[in-house]
Amino acid sequence: MKRAGSRSAILVNDRVDVACACGASGVHLGGHGLPADEARRLVSQRCARANFLVGVSAHSLDGAMHAEQAGADYVIFGPVYATPSKAGFGMPQGVQRLKEVCQRLRIPVLAIGGITMENARDCVSAGAVGIAAIRLFQGATDLDAVVKELRNVS
Repeated sequence: MKRAGSRSAILVNDRVDVACACGASGVHLGGHGLPADEARRLVSQRCARANFLVGVSAHSLDGAMHAEQAGADYVIFGPVYATPSKAGFGMPQGVQRLKEVCQRLRIPVLAIGGITMENARDCVSAGAVGIAAIRLFQGATDLDAVVKELRNVS
């Protein structure tokens, strides 16, 4: 859903049907879930809206390349750094692997996994168009200040 004059977009996690039903701007798919091309097929059947975003989580270069080939609009890649919430997805990939993924893909890549104010700039310098985080935002005492500072990362 987008409001006039807003740059915000609502993406639903893993549920194409819910994203279509509520008029969301897109869906974000887990790396081991529904493939992007299958999501696109469902979107064409259920909501057939232009500019519907399909994003995919990827935990390897091969996974990221497969997501792009299957029609993903963007990839969230990680974990870049160690973090409890992404421990089940393997060892941290590191900034060099993030850089390699960003160089190999033609679609935007966002970094995830252990992102902090101190290392967000390294992710962007490696080629990521942005970051995704949990603890960075949950632990913030001044969320507005965190978001403003992140907007200045380049």
